[in-house]
Amino acid sequence: MSRSSPTAIDAAVAQLRRRLGQEVTGPPPYLTEATRDAIRHWAEAIGDDNPLWLDAAYARTTRWGTILAPPTMLYAFDRLSIGYRGGLPGVHAMFGGTNWTFYHPTRLGDRVIVKVIFKDLIERPSTFAGRAWQQISAITFTNQDGLRLASSESWGMRTERAAASARTAVRQNTQPLTPATYTAAQIREIMERYAHEARRGPTPRYWEDVMVGETLPPLLKGPYTVTTAIAFEQAWGGLFIRAHGPWYAYLRRHPAAGLPNAQGIPEPPEAVHWDHDYARQAGVPFAYDYGPERISWLAHLLTNWMGDDGFLCQLNVQVRRFNMVGDLTTCRGTVTAKVLQPSPRVQCEIRAENQRGERTAFGTATVELPSRTLLS
Repeated sequence: MSRSSPTAIDAAVAQLRRRLGQEVTGPPPYLTEATRDAIRHWAEAIGDDNPLWLDAAYARTTRWGTILAPPTMLYAFDRLSIGYRGGLPGVHAMFGGTNWTFYHPTRLGDRVIVKVIFKDLIERPSTFAGRAWQQISAITFTNQDGLRLASSESWGMRTERAAASARTAVRQNTQPLTPATYTAAQIREIMERYAHEARRGPTPRYWEDVMVGETLPPLLKGPYTVTTAIAFEQAWGGLFIRAHGPWYAYLRRHPAAGLPNAQGIPEPPEAVHWDHDYARQAGVPFAYDYGPERISWLAHLLTNWMGDDGFLCQLNVQVRRFNMVGDLTTCRGTVTAKVLQPSPRVQCEIRAENQRGERTAFGTATVELPSRTLLS
């Protein structure tokens, strides 16, 4: 496709650019309130059984005095909080990452209001597909009292589906990738690693005790299955998950959102997360996970390490490779710096790696920790 030729995509991009700076509204939010059930569903979906999220009696003994929601549960309060990616019909959308800044925890009972501003649209060079655009949103999360809980900058990548699909077909013919398989012994080893997951919990991790260069206890996630994707969908709500009349009403308004399956029935683009054929159409060999899911795993790594007296201030993660069905992810982190202003904080580099040794996501985080000096 010639860059200078007046194509339908070029026209759609030009029209989309006219929306820059505008507030974006979408379908009704999946969640409006941090109820006990909503918090539990999110925690279970990301595999985080911290009693701070789940046990009211325990939570009352902590500095917070109540159940909190895992930090990234805020994704579930607006379907566009993963970064607005509308306005380019027929151009596949993939999540790219989020830069989170957290100001206050989301507490049990909080009602969350989300505002999404379409911030930027940048065409990027791509080896994955013919042309690609980074679509960026600026997002704020406020509770019922007007307290700003968090702000984020999220983005997605838009790629030409046909070019990506053709590239994958060639690669699969020359360098075929098969889903990972596991022996019974390997599954037992994975179970054992889960059984010994390290969580700091009620024991404070003091700022003075942290050393630059120390590593965080690794956190295991997977192996990824379609069931894992469904569990996350149940907690997050998804972008296009509709059934019966509401689904076909949506298709009347957005006909390009329906991709016919082998039976001729239109399915949403989101089917790439549970259907291998749809994933291949998008340029991925197999069904794959949700980017916000993996970012939530890295947040779990940090909350496990910092303990329940800590507070996750910043979480900036780029998702760079697909985490496909069968993949086993290990989340890792390293302390890179310590600062005392504006409060005792620790900075970390974090990453997610699959069983092939590939880094599928990476970023940085800042954690506020209790200090013995300030307490004395």
